[in-house]
Amino acid sequence: MSLDKRESENHEKNQQKTIYRRGKLCRMGALTFLNSVLNLKAMNAAAISNSALDEDYKAIVCILKAGGNDSFNMLVPYDQVHYDQYAATRGVGNAGVAIDRNELLPLNYNNAGREFAINPNMPELQGLFNQGKASFISNIGTLVRPTNSTDYFNKYKLPKGLYSHSDQEQEWQTGIPDERTFYGWGGRISDLLMDTNENQAISMNISLAGQNTFMTGNTAFPFAINRNNGSEGMDYYDPDNSNVKMRARAQSIDNLIGQEYQNIFEKTYMKTIGSARDADILFSAALDQSVQFDDGFFPDSQLGESLEMITRVIDVQEELGFRRQIFFVRIGGWDHHSELLNTQGAMLADVSSCLQSFMNGLEQIGYEDQVLTVNLSEFSRTLTWNGGGTDHAWAGNVWVTGGPNLINGQQVYGDDPSLDLENSEQNIHQRGRLIPTISTDEYFAEIAKWFGVPDSDLSYVLPNITEFYDPYSTDMPIGFLNT
Repeated sequence: MSLDKRESENHEKNQQKTIYRRGKLCRMGALTFLNSVLNLKAMNAAAISNSALDEDYKAIVCILKAGGNDSFNMLVPYDQVHYDQYAATRGVGNAGVAIDRNELLPLNYNNAGREFAINPNMPELQGLFNQGKASFISNIGTLVRPTNSTDYFNKYKLPKGLYSHSDQEQEWQTGIPDERTFYGWGGRISDLLMDTNENQAISMNISLAGQNTFMTGNTAFPFAINRNNGSEGMDYYDPDNSNVKMRARAQSIDNLIGQEYQNIFEKTYMKTIGSARDADILFSAALDQSVQFDDGFFPDSQLGESLEMITRVIDVQEELGFRRQIFFVRIGGWDHHSELLNTQGAMLADVSSCLQSFMNGLEQIGYEDQVLTVNLSEFSRTLTWNGGGTDHAWAGNVWVTGGPNLINGQQVYGDDPSLDLENSEQNIHQRGRLIPTISTDEYFAEIAKWFGVPDSDLSYVLPNITEFYDPYSTDMPIGFLNT
C-alpha cells in the first residue's frame, strides 16, 4: 500500500473518530440537560406542594450503627416456643451467643402468642417501648425488589455488595441498592424541601459525623458541627478577640472575602468562604442562647454528647429559621466478629441510656412529638456464631423512637422470621443469613412522607419505591408513624 493511500485512510479514520466523539459528547450533554430538567420539574412540583406543607417544626435524627449491629441479640423472641428456636440456633453458654431467657427484658407486647424481649443492657429502651415511645421493625434490609431464595441463588436483582461494609453502609444512606452513588436519601429530601426554611444560610442537614453520603443531594449538602462546641468556624478568625493581632487577622480575612474578583474560580471560592463565615456567626450566636443541661443529664459518650448538641440546636430552631431539619450521627465499632456478648452489651447500654436522655431533653424543650429518631445499620449478623462472635449477614431489626403522638409505639412491625434454620423460608445460608421481608425503601418512604415529601416526588427520593409501595396510597408503607 502506498504511503499516500495509507495516510488518506488514517485521515478518514481520524475524522470518523472525531465525529463519534463529538456525537457522544452531544448525547452526554443532552442527557445531562434532560436530567437537570427532570430534577427542576421535581423541585418545582415540590415547591408548589410545599405551599401547604405542615407548619409545625419536624426533625429526623438518624443514628447509624456502623459495622453491622447483631440485632437478633437486641430484639429477641420471648415466648417459650420461639425462644427455644432462638437458643438452639444461636447456641447457649460457652457454645454460642444466645442470651439466657431469664436475663432478657420482656416487652409489653403480645401478638397472637408472639412475645418479644430486648437485650438486658437496654432497660431504658424497654421503658420507652412500654410507654408507647418506641417500636421495632423486624427483618428489614436492602432490597432491589421483593426477593425469595430462588432469586437469591440465581443472583436476580440483588443489592450490590451484599455483606460488604462499604457497599451496605452506603446503600442504607443512599436508598439506592442497585447502583453505587454518593447522593443520599436525606440529601434528596433536602433538595426538595430546603426552600421551606426561612434561613438559607445554613443547610437543613446538620451532621455530627462530618461530610457524609446520607446528607448529600444534587444541591443539598451537610452543615458539619462539633458535638462539643457546635460550629467550628475558621481557624484564627475571631473578630471580637481582645488580642489586637487576632482582630487584625480577622479583618484581613474579611477584606479578602469582601473584594471583587474577576476570575470565576476565585470569585466562587471566596463566596463559599464568605457563606461559611456568615453561617458560623449566625449558628454560634443562636447556640449561645440554647438550653444548657446539667452535667450527667446526657451520658459522657460520643452518642450522648452528639444528642445533647442536637437537642440544643433544636431548642433554637425558631431563632435559626428552620421548619425542617435532618441530623446525622455515626457510631462505629459494631463489627463484632469476636467478644460479641460483652462488647455489644456495653454499646447497647450506651445507646439505651442516650435515647432516654434525648427523649427527656426533647420533652423538656417541648419537641418530643416533633422529632423522630431512627436507627440505621448496614446489616445484621449470622444467626450462628463463629466461635467468638458473629459474621456479616443481611436482614435485621431496627428501632424508632418519638413522642406518643408521633409514633405508633409499643409495636413490632414486619413478619418476624423463623430462627429455626431448617424450616425457615428466608434462610439462605447454613450460618443463618436471612432475606429481608421489609425493604429499607419502605422504611425511608414512611419517614419521607411524614416529613413532607409530596407523593409525586417520592420516587425522586427513593427511585425503587414502586417495587414495594404505591406512593399515592393513603396507607403508610409500614405504619409505625401516627399521621
